[in-house]
Amino acid sequence: MEHTALQNLPERSDRRFYVFNAVLSVSALAFLAYILLIHRGTAAGYDLSFLPAVNASLNATAALLLCAGYVFIRRKAITLHKYCMVSAFAASTLFLICYVVYHLAHGHTEFPRTSPIRHVYYFILGSHVLLSMLVVPLSLTTLYLAARKSFRKHRRIARITLPIWFYVSVTGVAVFFLLRLS
Repeated sequence: MEHTALQNLPERSDRRFYVFNAVLSVSALAFLAYILLIHRGTAAGYDLSFLPAVNASLNATAALLLCAGYVFIRRKAITLHKYCMVSAFAASTLFLICYVVYHLAHGHTEFPRTSPIRHVYYFILGSHVLLSMLVVPLSLTTLYLAARKSFRKHRRIARITLPIWFYVSVTGVAVFFLLRLS
């Protein structure tokens, strides 16, 4: 009887994590949808015009750390891989905080209707937004599985997480520059 209870412990703990991950991810997505689609910004005299550049820098940092982490794990440099991936997660988390602060204050950013690159911009932005919805739950799951030392599951989900997270980071930088070019 006791053996069965011990076997269920990790499964129960995993279930708690997945419920937490789902609630956090859905809440973050709902909050971002509110900020971008409903809230109109209340800058109240604060100049936060520097934040888009900070956000692009944080996205670029995350992308570089993801690349380095991939190279390190291929070279079996596990400790360096771990540092890079946790640092990439920290950079993406800081990005999300700065992004929320900026859009709470500034509201939605319009792309000029007359720009010749408007369709390219919206294609990149659309794919960026759709895939970014997956980054929070996937990255949390990937890190969680590594922390639990479930490396087989970790590798399987990381093969999905890495390209999506990398694409979202790179296209975040692209969106910044496309807005500046317009």
